[in-house]
Amino acid sequence: MITPGTAVRRASAVGLVLAAGLTTGLATPPAATAAAPAAADAAPAAGLGRYYQQRPHWHRCAQGADDETGRALDTAGARCADVTVPLEYGKPRGRTITVAISRLKATDTRHRIGSLLINPGGPGGPGLGTGLAVRPMMKETGARYDLIGMDPRFTGRSTPLDCGLPSGPGLLSAGPDRAGFDRQTARARSVAEQCRATNGPLLPHVTTRNTARDIDVIRSVLGERKISYLGFSYGTYLGTAYTQMFPTRHDRVVLDSALDPDRYNPRLLKGADAENEKAYDDWANWTATRHGTYGLGRTRDQVRATLDDVIATSAREPLTVGTALDVFRLDGSQVPALLFTELANDTDPARASLAEHMSLLARAAEGRPTTLPPAFADLLRSVFTPAGSSVASAQTAILCGDAPAPRDPETYWRDIERGRAAHPLFAPLTESITPCAFWDRPREAPVRVRHDTRALIVASTGDPRVPYTNSVALHNRLPSSRLLTLAGANQHVNYGVYGNTCIDSTVNSYLATGRLPAHDRTCAK
Repeated sequence: MITPGTAVRRASAVGLVLAAGLTTGLATPPAATAAAPAAADAAPAAGLGRYYQQRPHWHRCAQGADDETGRALDTAGARCADVTVPLEYGKPRGRTITVAISRLKATDTRHRIGSLLINPGGPGGPGLGTGLAVRPMMKETGARYDLIGMDPRFTGRSTPLDCGLPSGPGLLSAGPDRAGFDRQTARARSVAEQCRATNGPLLPHVTTRNTARDIDVIRSVLGERKISYLGFSYGTYLGTAYTQMFPTRHDRVVLDSALDPDRYNPRLLKGADAENEKAYDDWANWTATRHGTYGLGRTRDQVRATLDDVIATSAREPLTVGTALDVFRLDGSQVPALLFTELANDTDPARASLAEHMSLLARAAEGRPTTLPPAFADLLRSVFTPAGSSVASAQTAILCGDAPAPRDPETYWRDIERGRAAHPLFAPLTESITPCAFWDRPREAPVRVRHDTRALIVASTGDPRVPYTNSVALHNRLPSSRLLTLAGANQHVNYGVYGNTCIDSTVNSYLATGRLPAHDRTCAK
């Protein structure tokens, strides 16, 4: 599964993968957006008025001494609130849940544009603290927006969903043989059964369409006639959903590393093997020139051979890494997943981090003791232990609730076997079975594009998580959009993360003026 929001959260001090009428793309006058009630053409559906008309109770964000995100938001002057929404929009008098939001208010109130809601991706990534990361990305434009962070329904501080799973989000490798695939099939079935047993009544309502409905309630609660949106990775599908379901209620829309709605399904990584091979080769070349630091090999092929040996060793007997309280045992399903997870960013710091981690695993494969850097221990804990259960539960429920998946395990096994010859490392990951094979069928169809949107779509040609063709396809479905391409980078999530001046300045200009580039634009790496 995609965990793209990681890049956005890591870029911040607090933390790092969705219908008539068009927006004008022009700034709404500040007086009209500051606290105006929702316009008549944005009237809520029958029975939903009490949600749209509620007034938020703003309060401090920190929820205790260990709440780093809350303390950082408070220090920055942000405030938080809980917005009440219906669990099921078709039954507005039924059960309610809450969605946690934060607001970092505009400081240039004279030139205020409006509210910008940010989603870091996931699916299921909490976004309460995203304003802290995004405001520096926006340069002086950031002062003109209220930046809205949001923990989507059933994530973070919103009404929780936790199936009590043994590990966090992400795919595990099916490995080199049928036995490994059978273990992953049993695991996928167990996850589905566990979630159904613990949270069955909630699962049908953990969907992107419902999160888009929540966003529209939030827009009204904030007093905005229209809301601007910045979404990364899965957040682009959420943004597309919002623009299609509420086509008159959005202003400026930036979709970074975009998903093609027509291809959206629980197997989001299917078909991304070639991009991951290219990212792996480029990283191995980079690492080979630093053999003296990492000791993984002096050529690309030597680096890859070293890691092949590490993976084979872990498949025979799990690797023990770390000391004291931070001890982890990583097997042949987890080591490939870890490598895969960290290939989504080709900046030098990200490459160095991956090389350091793989060097540690190589030492462990030789039976040598290892000490884990705190950030690496945190990553392992969030992905491979029950500490990541809540994020994994939400991510799984969203993917499985949005679109149907093949039910027959043999479908996945055949796909793995077909892909294994060319991609022996990646095919057992990207083609493997998920809990969605055993999930109840979704109640609503996936979002389809029916309305044009003046969006700025940002994409890298070598994106290992969402292939570039997805962004091109979405651009073609939105004739009024513009495609901003970062050429030659193996990068997932670009704006404000990769450090490319061309990308950042183009996005900021659009957010400041509401004017899209006259033509599609390509930025050099």
